[in-house]
Amino acid sequence: MRLAPLFLGMMLAACAQPAPVIGDAGNAGPTIVSLNPCTDAILAEVTEPGQLLAISHYSHDPAASSMDMKRARQFAVTGGTVEEIIALQPDIVVAGSFLALSTRTALDDLGIRVETFGMAADVEQSVGQIRSLAGIAGQAARGDQLVARIEAALADAQGDADGQIPAVLWQPSGIVPGEGTLIADLMRRAGFSSHSQALGMGQADYLSLEQLLVSPPRVLLIAGQERSQAHPALDRLSGVHRASLDASMLYCGGPTIIAASRRLKAIRDEVS
Repeated sequence: MRLAPLFLGMMLAACAQPAPVIGDAGNAGPTIVSLNPCTDAILAEVTEPGQLLAISHYSHDPAASSMDMKRARQFAVTGGTVEEIIALQPDIVVAGSFLALSTRTALDDLGIRVETFGMAADVEQSVGQIRSLAGIAGQAARGDQLVARIEAALADAQGDADGQIPAVLWQPSGIVPGEGTLIADLMRRAGFSSHSQALGMGQADYLSLEQLLVSPPRVLLIAGQERSQAHPALDRLSGVHRASLDASMLYCGGPTIIAASRRLKAIRDEVS
């Protein structure tokens, strides 16, 4: 009985006759459903109109999305259930590396191609993902265009490698990023050194208000809303420049790199 909804979805999908997917230049490409907010943002840039049938529901949530809300709401969303995917009849499903095994098995059994992607640990990995996703979509040229925009933004935001500014990124839940994260790579490129790493802290370590007050950085980037991150004691830190960094810039690559690089450059220019 648990399989009844799945077979009903299959019968409905079989009865539907999807229209051909034609881009602006008349180039047909495979239709895609994305189940991951990071791949959502990239695919929205590299696919032709009509190719991206749906994005993950996270991208319609301002607290979880890495996309502009106006842009994200141009696309339908899915919760990622097999029934929803069948109804959309995609050629390809793109998901994160933590896709549930039951979902992956069901899609494999239905003959739907699945491609999974993990989180990019640095700019190079993100560029590789862009090219892979553009290739999957049959839109290599659009991938090249996005990569060129990212490279231009990185070049514009490039900081002084010999005069890096000690900075702490205080993330949601009061944690700090470690080496091997995309945001750490972007900060280094923009001219910031990791003050938390200098204190011996690693990925997702908790930074207490007391630690920060005892050993303050030159720049404090706040990307959370914890009580400690708005504590009045921070106002008494002499010589510390505080700035906000939107949490949507922390985790995804692709076009997010452009926005994050511009923001980091603006903060560095305020300090310089």
